[in-house]
Amino acid sequence: MHDAAERRELQEVLESGKWWYGEKVRRFEAEFAAFQGARYGVTATNGTTAIEMALKGLGVVEGDEVIVPPYTFIATASAVVTVGAIPVFADILPESLCLDPADAERKITARTKAIIPVHVAGYVADVDRLNAIARQHKLRVLEDAAHSWGSQWRGQGTGTLGDCGTFSFQVSKNITAGEGGIMATNDEALADLCRSYTNCGRRKGAAWYDHDFLGSNLRLTEFQAAVLLAQLGRLEQQTARRQASADLLDRALRDLPGIRLLAPEPRMTRRSYHIYIFRVDEAVLGRSRDEFLAALNAEGVPASRGWYHPLYANGVFRNAARGPANGISAPLYGKGVDYSRVYCPVCEQVCRDAAWIPQHVLLADEAAIRSAAEAVRKIAQAWGR
Repeated sequence: MHDAAERRELQEVLESGKWWYGEKVRRFEAEFAAFQGARYGVTATNGTTAIEMALKGLGVVEGDEVIVPPYTFIATASAVVTVGAIPVFADILPESLCLDPADAERKITARTKAIIPVHVAGYVADVDRLNAIARQHKLRVLEDAAHSWGSQWRGQGTGTLGDCGTFSFQVSKNITAGEGGIMATNDEALADLCRSYTNCGRRKGAAWYDHDFLGSNLRLTEFQAAVLLAQLGRLEQQTARRQASADLLDRALRDLPGIRLLAPEPRMTRRSYHIYIFRVDEAVLGRSRDEFLAALNAEGVPASRGWYHPLYANGVFRNAARGPANGISAPLYGKGVDYSRVYCPVCEQVCRDAAWIPQHVLLADEAAIRSAAEAVRKIAQAWGR
């Protein structure tokens, strides 16, 4: 959604003639970092390049291994390949759909450099256990926080729970400028290094045409920052609205045979709810998840199976080692990886039974949310009998 706030911010940029990487970008970086409780924010062109930037800043290099979950968007793993490292898939927990710390620890080798927990749908991964594992094995923790603008763990915002965290502002997101991304961190040296990377390798305080580091060009525009500033202004209120809607759904669907909710997590003190996810138990209902969703759509509830399937099943990983070597079609050729043997049973099952209700639905009024809950109950109770 948008209103006069976006129009005002965009008009200011248009009329100023300063369209490129200026005051509004700096203002948005500061305000978003503060919203998450971070000291620094470094913007990028999108969430994918933000992950690539953060990996490079954390020192992940050719041949390193990075542990990632398979239940996430492709960028979590493809960014690892783009910087020359190797993704290692660890399974997810059935009660949160986030990275399983025990399986992540089992996958650590002498080549492991970092762990990327993903806060799926705004549900915060178990960062207490993951950080303890990382400290023990001297690893870096990069939060993929692309779904968790406003989520908090023990009152602390995501993006500040590990070494850094990256966020996306793609068009489907709770806060969006069509595209855009940011890294949040409390580490000044890391922020400065990543800023240099986004800005053609320029170092803070150096002359404009001095390029001291290897960089790229990942700068956000003033127009994007203008839209994001307006969106950020209503995010607090919208997060509360989504949480209230999710709480209502939880109360209505709890203990409903055939419907499995994600587990409560008291350490998660606020959740952004990019998606409301529940699981459909085919053994109880006698019907598949997809049949359930078709019936739910017929009742007017825009739920879906989501777009995730195990990342290792994508061709880029299944075919990664098939030559000849090519940076696009065979980016891991000759590196000794074989993803055809990877199997994460929890992720596979979740991909068969998860149902997603998108974030915009959670902004509806209470009557609409109750109606959606009643539709779920109606179908589950009818089939359960």
